Amino acid sequence: MTLDEKIGQLVQPFGWELFNKNEDQSITLTDECKRDLKEGRIGALYGTLRADPWTGVTVETGLSKQYAAQATNTIQHYQLTHSRLGIPLLFGEECSHGHMSIGATVFPVPLNAASAWNPKLYKAMCQAIAAETRSMGGAATYSPVLDIVRDPRWGRTEETYGEDPHLASVYAKAGVEGLQGQSLADENSIVATLKHFVAYGSSEGGRNSAPVHMGPNELHNIDLPPFKAAVEAGAASLMTAYNEIDGVPCTSNADLLNALLRKEWGFDGFVITDCGAMSMLAHGHRTAENQEDAAAQSVNAGVNMEMSGQVFRESLLNALENKRLTQDALDMAVREVLRVKFRLGLFERPYVDEARAAAVVGSKEHAQVAQQVAEESIILLKNEGQALPLAKNTGSVAVIGPNAHNTYNQLGDYTAPQAHDRITTVFDGVCHVLGEENVHYAPGCRIQGDDTSGFDKALEAAQNAEAVVMVLGGSSARDFGEGTIDLKTGASVVTDNPQSDMDCGEGIDRSTLHLLGVQLELAKKIKALGKSLIVVYMNGRPIVEPWLEENADAILEAWYPGQEGGTAIARILFGDVNPSGRLTLSVPKTVGQLPNVYHYKRTRGKRYLETDLEPLYPFGYGLSYTTFAYGDLKLDRQEMTADETITASIDITNTGDAAGKEVVQLYVTDKFASVTRAERLLKDFQKVELQPGETKTVQFTIAASHLELVTARGEYIVEPGEFILTAGPYAGEGVAATLNVLPS
Repeated sequence: MTLDEKIGQLVQPFGWELFNKNEDQSITLTDECKRDLKEGRIGALYGTLRADPWTGVTVETGLSKQYAAQATNTIQHYQLTHSRLGIPLLFGEECSHGHMSIGATVFPVPLNAASAWNPKLYKAMCQAIAAETRSMGGAATYSPVLDIVRDPRWGRTEETYGEDPHLASVYAKAGVEGLQGQSLADENSIVATLKHFVAYGSSEGGRNSAPVHMGPNELHNIDLPPFKAAVEAGAASLMTAYNEIDGVPCTSNADLLNALLRKEWGFDGFVITDCGAMSMLAHGHRTAENQEDAAAQSVNAGVNMEMSGQVFRESLLNALENKRLTQDALDMAVREVLRVKFRLGLFERPYVDEARAAAVVGSKEHAQVAQQVAEESIILLKNEGQALPLAKNTGSVAVIGPNAHNTYNQLGDYTAPQAHDRITTVFDGVCHVLGEENVHYAPGCRIQGDDTSGFDKALEAAQNAEAVVMVLGGSSARDFGEGTIDLKTGASVVTDNPQSDMDCGEGIDRSTLHLLGVQLELAKKIKALGKSLIVVYMNGRPIVEPWLEENADAILEAWYPGQEGGTAIARILFGDVNPSGRLTLSVPKTVGQLPNVYHYKRTRGKRYLETDLEPLYPFGYGLSYTTFAYGDLKLDRQEMTADETITASIDITNTGDAAGKEVVQLYVTDKFASVTRAERLLKDFQKVELQPGETKTVQFTIAASHLELVTARGEYIVEPGEFILTAGPYAGEGVAATLNVLPS
């Protein structure tokens, strides 16, 4: 390979910029694209099928299903027939909760998936995403997101599994197994890219890409475990984070990328930067004097590919000529990329079946998976006086609020433009149950702004209904150019200056967690009518509104439940589904308590003058339409050594009148340790379904992995001593037993 061809394998420009769509749905490559492919200057393409306001690709201008597959085949064919070596391209796509392309299934966001506490279901969701993506030519995805959240004001909270390292580790493994399958060469498999390595969710103030202040002990015990679990599961790619840790940017951190990731963990995939992260070394962190220095630092640290490819294209050759980078370091990077291409089977099977894409993408089977994830992830936070479920013979229901019938506000960030008939809103779902003639809809207000012109219509709708469902919250919807909602009629209208309601998503961080705009004011006026007030939150981060907590009769937390979210919510509202979602984030009483994670240290300090340190809703919390009773936690032995296992068992009984699912959570407390530890850590969980009056015995096998700590040097050790095991419904609540660990 020539130097240009080697550098080309490390470059990933924006794919959507390299072709034009023709009237017959075929594509024509740009002259620049043809030249670069002929010269071997491109090894991968980013977001070739991506559609969103950033790319400018719309439902009308984008390519869907078989035409998308036809497009990637066209580009691949040109690469194979015109480049000197004929090395196939790697198409990388965004697939956090569904392939970000026209017509693909929009699943609930990862925060929903984790709130279901059902990793097998998440694996099925990832399998569906992989099948849809690979059928259209995509061979890699930039997910799963394994960041641990400490401050939910961070806009990317919705993309994560929450605040717990064990839950994130279990989901990381399920995600990799679902995306990559048994073999990367399979037609239903794609490369999983672990991101963002590392501690990206722990930035100061919850601000995107801000510095991280963390020592090695906390890094190894809290933030690194999900990545280690995913590497052990065989993940083939990893993305560096924008942030620095204690003064060292992650994109040039050789201790992380070479010493830990490759040498210690045995990672054998390729490392890619986040978009613009390499340039940030020179123009943000300023740890590199220029882009040439940034390119050299990154490759020497262990980076193999640059998303966008701008810095590598402009500076990597100069870095070699100026001896900042060796030929061996460049060759190593190229080998890592080519190895994954061989594992994907791209040399043997570079093209995809266009007819298969038409059958797989957006299928009914995948919609059913999306609905099940939504149903199991929605959390019942409050149910005063059994306000829920609603009776199906309820005469009429008012569905009110800015998120009641706004398709994009229930889908989350990293979502493609949608045909509206593919999305079921809460209004749609309730109409399906009661009939549209019995449902009164009014948006009332927007997410943001002080416009109260829709209040009168909302109050009229509520006054004429027997029950009121208010769908409030936030939005991670980009400006899709579809105008706004007329608050007086509820109709969608196009204006020259559409108002964006986006308050969450990448780069949208907040200083508070309260509802924006006049949503709370509207809720207070509705409540004054004397109606039962049922609140459904639809949002990408926790909401802190004490008035609603005190005055709402019932509260459902739905996060962003995806295209089938309206159906799932309606089935829960009317009792067809018993809510079984549980929080994966602690919900604080006030932002002044942040950070408010459950795995706090024992030495966290005293209470505040105004409030204590306890959350409003603890990690793992969630109600049901039935009740569960816990028996004693029994250990088959009271002592063990680090190389042994014991069995802990507990009986769970459904003491109510409805069938339901309970998430039994096992927490471990190390009473004394050589370093300070968290008061408690989740170490196992099981989701069990019980009929009324039924009892099941839940068993946990306790091994060294449940008891170990990680030293600042990354050593996993189990220290002899006394441990408290607690099985219960959420953090801080449950039945305990004592275990003594003896010296080996």
